[in-house]
Amino acid sequence: MPDALGRLLENLRRVIVGKEEALRLTVLALLADGHLLIEDVPGLGKTMLARALARSLDADFKRVQFTPDLLPADLTGTNIFNPRDQSFEFRSGPVFTHILLADEINRATPRTQSALLEAMEERQVSMDGETHPLPAPFFVIATQNPLEQRGVYQLPEAQLDRFLMKIGLGYPEPTQEVRILEAQRLHHPIEDLEPVCTAAEILDLRVSAREIHVESEVAEYAVRLVGATRRHPECLAGGSPRASLALVRLAQARALLEGERCVLPDHIKSLAKPVLRHRLILRPQARISGIAPDGVIEEVLGEVDVPLGR
Repeated sequence: MPDALGRLLENLRRVIVGKEEALRLTVLALLADGHLLIEDVPGLGKTMLARALARSLDADFKRVQFTPDLLPADLTGTNIFNPRDQSFEFRSGPVFTHILLADEINRATPRTQSALLEAMEERQVSMDGETHPLPAPFFVIATQNPLEQRGVYQLPEAQLDRFLMKIGLGYPEPTQEVRILEAQRLHHPIEDLEPVCTAAEILDLRVSAREIHVESEVAEYAVRLVGATRRHPECLAGGSPRASLALVRLAQARALLEGERCVLPDHIKSLAKPVLRHRLILRPQARISGIAPDGVIEEVLGEVDVPLGR
């Protein structure tokens, strides 16, 4: 594991207790130049994870609380008329940052949600015929509560597909919850966090991840997994080629994190659920029967043959 990633994970563990896989997946999403959607009930540390990552990086951080009255210009910025020189000048919004926390993203209207699409995919904002590039790295962490039904707007499939992964944190074990209580007895551990990694280091690590070798058999395995979701009887639509690309790029990042020189089939398997669960559109009958995307993915993983290593 590169030293910078080790320091980053160690810093995150000081704030988020007992969620090692969630911490690793968050770092992998950052390494793979994607965005992360965290869906879970309130109080489990979704926002705290984003804040801890921002404090651990020597990078700009902005938090936007999504509400029904939030406008697209409140995110991206707008052109303001300057009477001094009789011209319009662009005033950038909070999206112009390295790490953007979109808190409770499903509370904003579809119009405001769609304002993020260009920024997430193209890393730029277009305003009145002009294009304004976003800083690099640009990483969106969005959170949402799956329980609330009033005052929320379900994310459209086109926007869900822009998220590299969808993860949850889950409730801590009793012993872990005791550790959380003890750690926050006097003050919150996040107050003591110092930057341990720079934005430039993240950009260099992204290059190193892209250079991890991927055997053709492993790439074909990823494609067959995603293709199997398209043919599954419970799915109206499966993963797109963007899902295959996300699976391989995240596997390269995981190989780098684990000190491997090439991507292994186990890397692909371990990332199938977080990459695919938000990209599958199930038939109404399947949802009524209680079938979940993770169950479909488990079936696919059991049916698709795993390539033998060389």
